[in-house]
Amino acid sequence: MFAAVFAGFLTGLSLIAAIGAQNAFVLRQGLRREHIGVVVALCAGSDALLIAAGVLGFNAAADRLPWLEPVMLWGGVVFLLVYGALRFRAALKGGEALAAAQDAPVPLRRVVLTCLALTWLNPHVYLDTLALLGALSSQYAPHEGLFGSGAMVASVVFFAALGYGARLLAPVLARPRAWVVVELMIGAVMWAIAVSLIVQAMGASS
Repeated sequence: MFAAVFAGFLTGLSLIAAIGAQNAFVLRQGLRREHIGVVVALCAGSDALLIAAGVLGFNAAADRLPWLEPVMLWGGVVFLLVYGALRFRAALKGGEALAAAQDAPVPLRRVVLTCLALTWLNPHVYLDTLALLGALSSQYAPHEGLFGSGAMVASVVFFAALGYGARLLAPVLARPRAWVVVELMIGAVMWAIAVSLIVQAMGASS
């Protein structure tokens, strides 16, 4: 049970921590101390809904389509290996600084709409939550829900830390060298999860 929660937490955290427009937006709001609670709740809540849909939807689909689980499993392994490689490549390039723009104060309504757009109009979020996390959760049966819960907790922890800790994180995250370390850690976690899935799949088939 603990292994499922821990794997879900690490997987979710690794996927969310990649540099992107959503994270930059959360950091920006945190730096301004503008509507931080709303932004964190929207991001983490959206992730929770998508993760739950991925875990529940994948299991329901796998019951009707027996071939879906192995296809998604090996597809997930390939994705994790490629994604990890991209993170290592980003580290070799020197990393990117995650900086927040300094603009005029933004009304709550615009902040909410922007946050929702950055979350729900991002095609990667559906691959990460509905497909990848849903497929990986099946490997921890009958504790798929715990795997999903771990990923949800990772989302809450990450966005809360980024939003409320922005004042402390900003000087560090503004340095490309710091993101070299972040990218290396994300790549290592992705590859470790991929290897564990390969070992588990090979053991189940033998």
